[in-house]
Amino acid sequence: MTTRSPENTATNRRVLSGMRPTGRLHLGHYHGVLKNWVRLQKGYECFYFVADWHALTTHYDAPQTMGEHVWEMVIDWLAAGVDPEQATLFIQSRIPEHAELHLLLSMVTPLGWLERVPSFKDQQRKLRDKDLATYGFLGYPLLQAADILMYRAAHVPVGEDQVPHVELTREIARRFNYFFGRGPNFDMEAQQAIEQMGKKAAKSFVRLKQMFNEKGDRAAHAEAIALIRAQPNINQAQQDLLAGFLEGRGKAILPEPEALLTEAAKMPGLDGQKMSKSYDNIIALRDEPKRVEQSIRVMPTDPARVRITDPGDPDKCPVWQLHLVYSDSETRQWAATGCRAASFGCLECKRPLIEKVLQQQEEIRQRAQPYESNPAKVKEVIHAGCQKARAVAAETMEIVREAVGTAHK
Repeated sequence: MTTRSPENTATNRRVLSGMRPTGRLHLGHYHGVLKNWVRLQKGYECFYFVADWHALTTHYDAPQTMGEHVWEMVIDWLAAGVDPEQATLFIQSRIPEHAELHLLLSMVTPLGWLERVPSFKDQQRKLRDKDLATYGFLGYPLLQAADILMYRAAHVPVGEDQVPHVELTREIARRFNYFFGRGPNFDMEAQQAIEQMGKKAAKSFVRLKQMFNEKGDRAAHAEAIALIRAQPNINQAQQDLLAGFLEGRGKAILPEPEALLTEAAKMPGLDGQKMSKSYDNIIALRDEPKRVEQSIRVMPTDPARVRITDPGDPDKCPVWQLHLVYSDSETRQWAATGCRAASFGCLECKRPLIEKVLQQQEEIRQRAQPYESNPAKVKEVIHAGCQKARAVAAETMEIVREAVGTAHK
């Protein structure tokens, strides 16, 4: 194999991120994800993938739109400035090794770990109209872990709400490494160290380890680490060995990734709520200029401004939220002062916004045009990316199969 990624996150600059194909993207996707992808590709080895299998976990009843959505989304990526010369773009289902690693990880991942993922019950509540009592939905965090671990990524760009998913991936990697990455004397040396702690401490350690491994109890983990460090009967090497034994760390067959926290972009929709297709309040990335202008012109404003002479409060106006995203400090000062003093009407306040949004979208449309006029170019980009991604995946799976005993050479 020719591809090798260093395991140490100090030198490993590999980033993995993906997006479900739901059709054309909107400005919320651009400010929330794509701008960050463009920035990261300049300093990291980035792998960005179309998560089509993930889309099926909640939209398995509508497969007929998947194909169109995949290609439209990739065009939006390219239009936003994601560069296939700097980043590897691929489709998840084109790399069957993802499914194999997902299966192997499922052999050692406790059900309780999946059931405690915060988004599991949250999504069930939000998508009550769908039957989500499926293994695919329960197991999607494990598939997500397989996506990350397949490329031995050191960094996963996420917002704070997604950190638990990365932490679960780290725990899964530790558990996998615990079962398949330990040396022949690992268990014996760990048991010897436990016995040296003394009966009472040893009993407590075993209990805490069980609570952490079976339930993911982080308080039990912290208590166990403190117990290890407080033992006078074992040396530093044995303490480190037991910390690894507790956490499931053996040989790092699958290195643990780190969450790369990204600033949460607050992109409001046309009604002031978060921009979302489900709220029907979006501006698509490649919307027609006339539609964009009209959409912003009719946006609601501060309800207190019934007449043009009524003073307003920018903090109660959805248009002000767009100014915070698009306008410079001088324009924001002009808009806020004019609103409070009722020195001009709401339409006047919207004009610089319309200009800024249209200017940005014109650049996006220009980058999209070569791919819209020649769809074969998009497929060439994905084909090349899939080849590169599959080479990395093949290397990982060679190591994994050897570890779990399915290489059968």
